[in-house]
Amino acid sequence: MKMKYLILATFILQFFQASAQAPKNKEAQSDTLSLPNSTKSVTNFSNVIGWKENEKPTAPEGFEVSKYADGFQNPRWLYILPNGDVLVAESNSNYSTIKKVGGVIIGANKSNDLSNSANRITLLRDANKDGVPEVRETFLENLNQPFGMLVIGNWFYVANTDELLRFPYKPGQTKITGKGEKITDLAAGKNNQHWTRNIIANAKGTKIYIAVGSGSNVGENGMEEENGKACIIEISPDGQHKKTYANGLRNPVGMGWAPGTTTLWTAVNERDGLGDDLVPDYLTSVQQGGFYGWPYSYFGQYEDPRIKEEDKKPELVKKAIAPEVDLGSHTASLGLAFYTKKAFPTKYHNGAFIGQHGSWNRSTLSGYKVVFVPFKNGKPDGIPEDFLTGFIVDLEKSEVRGRPVAVVVTPDGSILVTDDVSNTIWKVSAASKK
Repeated sequence: MKMKYLILATFILQFFQASAQAPKNKEAQSDTLSLPNSTKSVTNFSNVIGWKENEKPTAPEGFEVSKYADGFQNPRWLYILPNGDVLVAESNSNYSTIKKVGGVIIGANKSNDLSNSANRITLLRDANKDGVPEVRETFLENLNQPFGMLVIGNWFYVANTDELLRFPYKPGQTKITGKGEKITDLAAGKNNQHWTRNIIANAKGTKIYIAVGSGSNVGENGMEEENGKACIIEISPDGQHKKTYANGLRNPVGMGWAPGTTTLWTAVNERDGLGDDLVPDYLTSVQQGGFYGWPYSYFGQYEDPRIKEEDKKPELVKKAIAPEVDLGSHTASLGLAFYTKKAFPTKYHNGAFIGQHGSWNRSTLSGYKVVFVPFKNGKPDGIPEDFLTGFIVDLEKSEVRGRPVAVVVTPDGSILVTDDVSNTIWKVSAASKK
């Protein structure tokens, strides 16, 4: 019986981690990155213990942190409607019974909620502007792992894991009642490891950009399974003119336009299985037609040693674009929001806040915080610095209180952060001047 459980656990572990293959020759690498497999690839799921009644995350001096709302089922992503209402996409991975059992065996249940996706969007309204939403309604339900949300004109768009839909929308409504229209299919299928689909529009609302993650770690199921994945797609709001805007992005999630520019940026969750300090997640500008390496190379032109000789693409690797900002290895950098308001101190103006969901493939936990990257003239102007911390309780025990994901800027200049495993949304505001 023990052997059966061991076999099952091994099978499930493959879902969370592609086994690292040691390279035949450890060629010299840049001083900025470790050699592949310099350390053993480990499985170290955090143990989420939640927040006690008076506990909350920690922000720098001059800021106040408060609980905005709780009681959700995996509040994964956020969107601010034009009138200031907050939409919360409640969605999650859908694990099979076998994978749920295996997740318990290997400890993944301590770090992740293994219950099925709620498949709904909840609306929050703070009508009296006291910082606490008094209206809470189910805005849209019966979806399929919803994530990205967007309003263009009289249409509300939502990206399920396998399709982009739009619904008739009137400003101020608290519930979608009209029939949805499919704009386009999105690649999903049997191997859909990175199921989130974020969406963002350009300033004129004439184009929608869809971030689609890879179905695997490093294409181990065959690249034919990755068609339409690991990329950002451009499409017109009516579903026409669909094309790949950029590819080779393992799991692009958060997207945003650098203030004062027309440059798209994305936070990318990179590959696992090469040791504690590879591969760094990153923040990058997105060039139209650009290739960013996955799965053949990482952080530009560092070749992944696990790619078989017959599957290598040296001509693509030569074109691979190096990202601008190293966000740390295995941090699971997902959320991204540029600060476009004035309520925070000047140093934060036009910079980027990034939600780091946290590691499972590192001997010492990394991530589990929100970091800030300063920008100047539309470009990064410094290294990431901690902004919202306190999620990690004990590194030796791998204990954490929660796992931040989405970050959005509210009309009053505060930011909201989802903590999807504690089912909480936190609000960070500039402290009141006394």
